[in-house]
Amino acid sequence: MRKTVLSVVNLFLCLAVLFSVGSHASDWRLIGPEGGDVRSLAYDPGDPNHILLGTSAGQLFVSQDGGNSWTLFAHLGAGDDYVLDHIIFDPTHTATIYVAGWSLYDKEEGDVLRSDDGGHTWRALPAVHGKSVRALAMAPSDHNTLVIGALDGVFRSRDGGATWTRISPENHAEIKNIESVAIDPVNPDVIYAGTFHLPWKTEDGGQSWHSIQEGMLLDSDVFSIIIDPSRPTTVFLSACSGIYKSVNAGTLFSRIRGIPHSAIRTRVLKQDPKRPAIVYAGTTGGLWKTFDGGNTWELYSAPDVIVNDILIDPRRPERVLLATDRGGVLASDDGFDHYISSNRGFSHRVIGGVVIDRKDPNRVYVGVVNDKDRGGFFLSDDGGQSWRQSNKGLEERDILSLQQADSGMIFAGTNHGIFYLSSLKVGWLPAAMIYGKRPPENEKGPAPAPIRSRAAHSSTTASSKRKPVAHAVPQASLEVAIATAKAPRVRSLEITDKAWYAATDQGLFTSVDQGRKWYGEPVEGESDFIVVNHFADGSLTLVSPKHIFLSKDEGESWTEVSYPQYVTGLYNLTVVPDGSLWLGTREGALHSTDGGKTWQHLLGGLPPRNVFAVRYDAASQRLLATALYAHGVFESKDGGRSWRSTPDAGVSIRSAMNYQGRLLGASAYNGLLLEQSSTAVESASDSAHAGERTPSASQQ
Repeated sequence: MRKTVLSVVNLFLCLAVLFSVGSHASDWRLIGPEGGDVRSLAYDPGDPNHILLGTSAGQLFVSQDGGNSWTLFAHLGAGDDYVLDHIIFDPTHTATIYVAGWSLYDKEEGDVLRSDDGGHTWRALPAVHGKSVRALAMAPSDHNTLVIGALDGVFRSRDGGATWTRISPENHAEIKNIESVAIDPVNPDVIYAGTFHLPWKTEDGGQSWHSIQEGMLLDSDVFSIIIDPSRPTTVFLSACSGIYKSVNAGTLFSRIRGIPHSAIRTRVLKQDPKRPAIVYAGTTGGLWKTFDGGNTWELYSAPDVIVNDILIDPRRPERVLLATDRGGVLASDDGFDHYISSNRGFSHRVIGGVVIDRKDPNRVYVGVVNDKDRGGFFLSDDGGQSWRQSNKGLEERDILSLQQADSGMIFAGTNHGIFYLSSLKVGWLPAAMIYGKRPPENEKGPAPAPIRSRAAHSSTTASSKRKPVAHAVPQASLEVAIATAKAPRVRSLEITDKAWYAATDQGLFTSVDQGRKWYGEPVEGESDFIVVNHFADGSLTLVSPKHIFLSKDEGESWTEVSYPQYVTGLYNLTVVPDGSLWLGTREGALHSTDGGKTWQHLLGGLPPRNVFAVRYDAASQRLLATALYAHGVFESKDGGRSWRSTPDAGVSIRSAMNYQGRLLGASAYNGLLLEQSSTAVESASDSAHAGERTPSASQQ
């Protein structure tokens, strides 16, 4: 056996300070929409009301009240791609916490992180830095013994993670891609390891291994292994082919019956700490529960709940929390006979677009990506304190951009066409998207009716009982049917007084009849567009990943703008009031004062790479910039010569706008954030009440 070591001492010093908690995140507050993906849950053995929650973007949230409410607690990893699937408290010293993470994008990245002060500071354990750690276990009989499963094998530490030894054969054809590990409750040399293929076992601390697949279907991806602490010969494991049980320490497994095929992909198993015959199975088809050691099973949640982890309160085993995909945390006080969402303070949402209502600044609209039936469209009537969902008609589409027309109607650019919401009661309806150049004399018809407020729907006056007027847009038209069958991804929407624009992956679409019909075509041979912007001087900018275009005549003609050859990717092009251009690129922010003929790469406090956009905030007469992995918003009041960052928000911010004198940020993965203290010169609410165009933000 050989020890995995790192020869570079400086790397340890770097890693020791890289991962830390920012208490300064209190300068920002997550305001939702609540819910989203949760990967892991773990309670403090000394105080089970103290719970940590792990996400797929390197964040830890904390609850001090048994999971009733949550607060952003820590960010682990240099980027936003660490999947935190395992959290363990040391039962002998609960201020010591271990977290295992693996990179969503790079299989060569991952860590085991340790905190010795209750999570206030963290350090990556150097000897296993860079390993994609998919499993972590602590020996019940020895808190200093840890075992991890990584893509390249099984490793063990006997000194709390200070040093690690490979205990699986190096370059073994089968003992690799480790997804689950379990340690015998009495003998720490007895270790089970589940791979992407089948399970293995060692009884001598890794000196020898043997396959324990007898009774299992071949090619079973082993997600979870649990050992009955009162009877260690009883072992349960879960796989993509179902749940298996062994009563002879893995010599023979039998497949458990009673769970339908739609739910056999079981991600996690947990045993009741006081009643070992009760076992919970978290599957892609809901939470299942057995009271007789696995002989019979019952579904204890909705069948569409996807369960990633299960937490059982050791004091009150009827108190159960689930970590789910898209639904956040589900909580029950009666063993899941009944359950509720428990996401107050927790948001793990990818924001596609944000709009502040033109007439009511307390009303906020949000479009969400990747959350299917639990995502889509949300609105708040109290500035983000509470949210309600309105998805009727969207059919689980992702919302990539949002805008509001002068009429009050909301338009959404989705991953499959443009939809509009004229009434919360009617729901979302598709707009006609037609491929080809807009006819010179485009037939104009009446605009759809404006969206009505919640108060209008709940009114009991005589006028509210009138027969509804038929909708103005012809929904049964052939054009709509054709458009929805091959509709493009609509990444950006812009509404102007003369025309409306949609940047899509199939060209620039334009509407001159308030969104009834959209005609799309390439611009200068380019079709794959990511953003379109309109500015106060009437100019338009249009950006694709490799090309930028500028129009001075409301989109009638376009000029391609050149940029430096060293730029490898484009994000956004902005025209600011002094007439200069700001270009957001992978190589940072570029500034041009001559219409794009020459560019200057500007820093002055900005990150050198991956600046998403530089925008002008008219309410406070400043420039605002956001960047990849930046946990704040950059501000300049001298035309971009110098920049300062807001306090660290604890999460990455993709775009920001002035909202009633404070910054409202759309995070990369955690919904909306609201700055807690005003940094604007003047409140933006005055302009909103005056009827001026209110801001919107879209994910770039």
